Amino acid sequence: MNTRWVTLTGVLMLLAACGGRQAPAPVVPGAPGDATGAGAGLGASGGISRSELGPGSQQDLAATAGDRVFFAYDQSDLSPEGRLILERQAQWLKRYPNVTVTIEGHTDERGTREYNISLGQRRAETVKNVLIALGIPASRIATISYGKERPEVPHSDEESFAQNRRAVTAVN
Repeated sequence: MNTRWVTLTGVLMLLAACGGRQAPAPVVPGAPGDATGAGAGLGASGGISRSELGPGSQQDLAATAGDRVFFAYDQSDLSPEGRLILERQAQWLKRYPNVTVTIEGHTDERGTREYNISLGQRRAETVKNVLIALGIPASRIATISYGKERPEVPHSDEESFAQNRRAVTAVN
């Protein structure tokens, strides 16, 4: 019985040590819907990866250039503010020539899954094409569409919809 108690205590201590670890909070230079479009765009993984720290990282991109652009309802055209953010992203990418990125296309929850996947892909391709036109090699840019599957703000109101209609540049 004494060995069982020691074993059980050891297992409980191990679980307590592992269970207390929390994901790092994202650094948000501006509110998600602010005019600069600068937001963290970080995943909620428990570990710290290269894409989350230091120069050439996701946080660096978000803080210095902005890592997302927003779109009007049912549109894949860039706003003038979105164009400025992509110009800053291109400058940032030129500073870090070994960094590759994935452009994530997102939509709000309205519409079918299939339509939103297509719209999210058009948004991601728009961003990719602008970055290429600004001098970033296509080989450094991948695209993916999440459609409505990964909302930034999980509410069904116009303000939330506006924040979910976005393309995020994610450092690989």
